[in-house]
Amino acid sequence: MSNWLYRIAIFSSRHRGWVVAGWILLAFTAVMANRTVDAGTVDNFEVPGVESQEAVDLLDARFPERAGATAMVVFYAEDGLVTDTEAAAGIAATVAEVQSLPEVLGITEPLSSERSISSDGSTAFAAVQFEDSSAELGREILDDLFATAAPAEAVGVQVEYGGELPTILKERSTGPAEAIGIIAAMIILFFAFRSFYSAALPLGTAILGLAVGLSIVGLLGALIDIPSVAPRLGTMIGLGVGIDYALFILSRHRDNLEAGVSKEESIGRTNATAGQAVLVAGGTVMVAILGLQLAGIPFVAALGYSASLVVAIAVAVAISLLPALLSFAGPRVLTKEERTPAAREVGETTAADNGGLDNPVDAGGWVRWAHWVAHHPWRSSIAATAVLLVLAVPTLDMRLGQADAGTDPTDTTHRRAYDLLAQGFGAGFNGPLLLVVDLDPSDGTAVLDQIAADVAADPGIAAVSPPEINTAGDTAIITAIPKTTPQDEATSDLVHRLRNTTLPQATAGTDAEALVGGPTAGFIDQSDKISARLPWFIAAVVAMSFILLMVVFRSLLVPLKAALLNLLSIGAAYGVVVAVFQWGWGRSLIGLEEAVPIASFVPMMMFAILFGLSMDYEVFILSRIREEYHKGHSNIDSVVVGLGATAKVITAAALIMISVFLGFVASDDPVVKMMGIGLATAVALDATIVRMVLVPSTMALVGDPNWWLPQWLDRILPHLDIEGEPNTNPSNVDTDIASLTERGTG
Repeated sequence: MSNWLYRIAIFSSRHRGWVVAGWILLAFTAVMANRTVDAGTVDNFEVPGVESQEAVDLLDARFPERAGATAMVVFYAEDGLVTDTEAAAGIAATVAEVQSLPEVLGITEPLSSERSISSDGSTAFAAVQFEDSSAELGREILDDLFATAAPAEAVGVQVEYGGELPTILKERSTGPAEAIGIIAAMIILFFAFRSFYSAALPLGTAILGLAVGLSIVGLLGALIDIPSVAPRLGTMIGLGVGIDYALFILSRHRDNLEAGVSKEESIGRTNATAGQAVLVAGGTVMVAILGLQLAGIPFVAALGYSASLVVAIAVAVAISLLPALLSFAGPRVLTKEERTPAAREVGETTAADNGGLDNPVDAGGWVRWAHWVAHHPWRSSIAATAVLLVLAVPTLDMRLGQADAGTDPTDTTHRRAYDLLAQGFGAGFNGPLLLVVDLDPSDGTAVLDQIAADVAADPGIAAVSPPEINTAGDTAIITAIPKTTPQDEATSDLVHRLRNTTLPQATAGTDAEALVGGPTAGFIDQSDKISARLPWFIAAVVAMSFILLMVVFRSLLVPLKAALLNLLSIGAAYGVVVAVFQWGWGRSLIGLEEAVPIASFVPMMMFAILFGLSMDYEVFILSRIREEYHKGHSNIDSVVVGLGATAKVITAAALIMISVFLGFVASDDPVVKMMGIGLATAVALDATIVRMVLVPSTMALVGDPNWWLPQWLDRILPHLDIEGEPNTNPSNVDTDIASLTERGTG
């Protein structure tokens, strides 16, 4: 692998203009193709194998006129009543316009029943039934729907649109997230390297790679349903890993140049070593994220496909485009002082006196820190572990769910509709449960009356609608309104109680089967399914990373400790997310109006991303420690030297990643806020408490057995030297370059 990466770098360096032009052309082509295809995003929340999906499938087969998406048109008369003559005329005109939309099957009359008018007469609603699902309708339908408000608004009636369709298809914005991350990264890079080129190159490659990656994700939308949250998560991950991967390579290249290695040779050797670490780390991130397929939910699996594509492009850019740009930049990636022979000689002499550190002036403080930790391992490891365990305590109370429209910005129509319905008809009116009954004609309608009576008697139910029966008489629908909001834990308990107790008792002795469906039940089912799959997913990712690290470092204890430490840091990040979002600690600081459950896919997505990203730092620091150990240094000396040599780059990379992730806290979407807080917290803990305290202290505690591997296992495992030097025999390299050139021009 090192030879292959070396050849790529040399080829890119010698044909830098063509390589840069090729990437720019690829980016332009991908962006234009994505705009031409314009597949868009689709929020398809189907969950195969759960009861709510069975209810949808049953309606689709037998009661298609009730299987499509729904919406609520909410009318509010601030002065007067909705039944006043002028207001009623305007409302009737708006209802007529909604009914005229070709996608609408029907709409209820808001003023024809006391059930659809609030007790104070100020609010009324009309329920809209669409022909197709929200995924099939697309966001374009909202423009036509919103345009129907004009007649009612003309007479002073406020019109808002809520319910399933407007909430699912809502516009989502990340705000200034990307700009915040890019500006912060630029500042950190400039202060870390004091060179404009060293600051600009990682940013430039990350942005170009992100443009290509997101465009490919957009094109993938023509084949599968890509969720609307996918581009934002892709941007978050793509910026973070794109800058980090470029930073790792750039840092090694600068070290080589300072050591007096020629520009082209440095580019080749850098790609063969740091580039190989990037390739392995990126591959690990991709495999971990693709593990989301284990959730068994198309929506979650599509997030995995999207994120892994962005990471793959980031790796490709780092090992092919960056070498070409480094060739253009030449020695300008160093400061003027670092380019002088005198500065290089001083650096080499001081490095030799400080255990082989590459940049002892910058790393001196870290060396002293590593020395203290390595010589006080028990004290360090106990204190660090205690901090992580305390932070992880809230994880025990984690409740998966879905934030409802009540957490969205108040300037959106679906949030205003949510508030008006809750105020006029009760908190649970925004999350109705759809009871779908598979009838046997021999049972008649008596079973429906029994179901309605038993459900209405449940203390968690506010109201139950009369049954609706299809023309064949074999399927019926009963709408039940909970007393609590869709995201409330009591609503989830209600759904499970209806399924496990109430409905089986109501249908006992008959052939009827009652299913609890609707969007609220669907999100509850999604959470339950992910909760059941999460332990298996975690076990699979941990096992994969254990095997990879065992192969790379030829050790049993090193990968075992890495897995345990990663679990600690991710558990602590989960705890912070639960405390902020579910418990509501400090939520006002991030623009969150009320506490919300943890979005069902967030823990799984966080684990996949973080376990993969933690491999970056793991491979980077442990490979350096192992390198020093195999040079004959003692275990403790190897830990001190390895930590001191990598601390600056790991710190800069972590600060950049944290800045990028925190930038997304400015998003209006609670899910994006969760990912931003969770990922930023985990990276901060991983780069400080774990890498700078627990890794060196546990390495010092274990000693030489860190690198023990049974001989029989060593013989059967493949060899993957992550820092292996390439074979740079001139004749071989020239032959390979010529071959690559012929392929490129052929």
